Amino acid sequence: MQSITKYIYDSYGKAIRNKTVKILDGVNFSLNEGEVHVIVGENGAGKSTLMKILGGIIPPDEGRIVLEGKEVSFKDPREARNHGIGFIHQELNLCQNLDVVHNIYLGRELLKNGLTDKKSMYKLSRELLLSLGFDIDPSTMVHNLSIAQQQIVEIAKVLSNESKIVIMDEPTASLSKKEIDILFRLIRDMKSKGISIIYISHRLEELVEIGDRITVLRDGKYIGTLSRSEFDYDTIIKMMVGRPLKEMYKCSHKVREEIVLEVKGLKISDRTEPVHIKVKKGEIVGLGGLVGSGRTELAQSIFGARAFKDGEITYFGENINRKRPHELIKKGLLYLPEDRKNEGLILDMSIKENISLASLSNLFKNYFINKRIENKIAEEKIKELNIVSKSVNQIVNTLSGGNQQKVVLAKWLTSKPRLLILDEPTRGIDVNAKAEIYKIIDRLASEGIAILMISSELPELIGMSDRIYVMRNGRIVGEINDKKNMTQERILELMIGTQNNIKAG
Repeated sequence: MQSITKYIYDSYGKAIRNKTVKILDGVNFSLNEGEVHVIVGENGAGKSTLMKILGGIIPPDEGRIVLEGKEVSFKDPREARNHGIGFIHQELNLCQNLDVVHNIYLGRELLKNGLTDKKSMYKLSRELLLSLGFDIDPSTMVHNLSIAQQQIVEIAKVLSNESKIVIMDEPTASLSKKEIDILFRLIRDMKSKGISIIYISHRLEELVEIGDRITVLRDGKYIGTLSRSEFDYDTIIKMMVGRPLKEMYKCSHKVREEIVLEVKGLKISDRTEPVHIKVKKGEIVGLGGLVGSGRTELAQSIFGARAFKDGEITYFGENINRKRPHELIKKGLLYLPEDRKNEGLILDMSIKENISLASLSNLFKNYFINKRIENKIAEEKIKELNIVSKSVNQIVNTLSGGNQQKVVLAKWLTSKPRLLILDEPTRGIDVNAKAEIYKIIDRLASEGIAILMISSELPELIGMSDRIYVMRNGRIVGEINDKKNMTQERILELMIGTQNNIKAG
C-alpha cells in the first residue's frame, strides 16, 4: 500500500482541496494462523488506516492483500466479513437500544418461512456466550451491560460470523485488571481454535503477555517486526519514535512546605472509611488503585462535582466543602477528567474555543468575546504545549488523542491553576505524547502548582510522583513517601489487599 488519498477540511467540515498524502507508504504486514500479531506506533502512525483497509472500510491506492494464498479486495466491510475478517473497534459499535441477540445478528438475521427466527437466534447466541465462559442472557438490553460485558458481546458478534481473523483496536482501554485477564483468556482460547488476531495497543506492558509478534509503524511507514523473543521495551520505543526516550520521567521540580490541599475524614459513601490526604505546593502526589477503588469519586468530591457523606476539605486553609466546580475553578482548583472526549472537550468546536471555554468570564467582560485575544491565547498555548495542528481554528475531533489531551491541559492552564487534579492524564495516547505531557506536569510543579495525579499505569505513577497514596474499596490503604520504596510489587500488594495497611517511609 503506497499511498492513501486524504481530503483536507476547513473548520466547518467543508472539503477545500483534495491532496494526496502518504498516510501509508510501502507497508508490509503478515499474519499467521492462530497468532496474536500486535501493531504499535504513535498516534498518526497509520495503524487505524491499515486496519480500515483490511476491514474493507477504505480501499488502498496501491498494493495487494493476499488471504490464504489468494489475492482479494474488499469494496465494503460486508465483503471483508464474508472473507472471515471481523473488526472490534475501540469505541464499541453496539446499538444500545437493542438486546444482545439482535446486536449479534444485526443485518444478518436468521429467517424461517420469511420471518425472523428469534428462537434460533436466541439459542445460538446463548450457546456462543456460554462457550466464551459468560452467562449473559441474550434478551438483556445492551445499555444494561457493563463495558466489559459489551466487549464480550462484540467478540461474540464477530465469532458468530465464523471469523478467521479478528482485529482488536485498543480492546483494554476501558477495562479493569480483572476484566483484562478475562479478555486475555478469551484471546488464548481463540488462538487455540486457529483464529488469528491483530491487536492494536498503546500499552506496551501487554505485549509480552499476549503477543507472538509485534510490528511497528511510524509516520505511515513499516519500521520492523519483532518476534516474541526479541521484545524489549527500549527497542520498541526507539522504533516507534525514531530515538530512545532516555530519562522519560526526569523530574526537576522541588516540593515546598505550604499545604495546598488537605482532606480530613472524607467518606465517599456510607459504606467506606474516612480518607485523609494532603498535597503541598509544587508537589506531585500520585493516587493509585484498581478500577472501582474510589479514586475518581474522591477527585470529583474534592472538585465539588460529587456529594460526599462526611469530612472536611481545605484548600489553602479555606473550607471548601460546599463550593461548586465553577466557584473552585475561579480559585484555581481544576480537574482534568479521565474521559476527555465526553467530559473534557467539546469535540465539534475549534481548538481556540475549547481553550478559552473555562475562562470566558475572566478573559472577556460584558459577555463579548474578543476574537483577537482568543486567537492570541490559543496560539500561545499551542506553542507552549507543542500541540500539533493546522491552526487555532482546527476542530478538536480531528486531532490525535495526545493533542486532544494537550488541548484539555491548555484549557485549564488558561484558568491559572493553583491545584490541578489529573485523572489518567495519559490514557490512550502514544509514548512520545506521554513523554511530552510528563515534561509539562513537571514544569507546572516547578512553578509551584500542586498536582494530584490518578493513574493506572504503575511506571507512570512511580516515575512522576513525590508521594503515592493507594486506594482500595473507597479508602486509603497505604502511603508511600520514599522513592526507594515505590515499587510495582509494593503498590500491587496494596491495591489487591495482600498486605496490611502501611505507611512506607
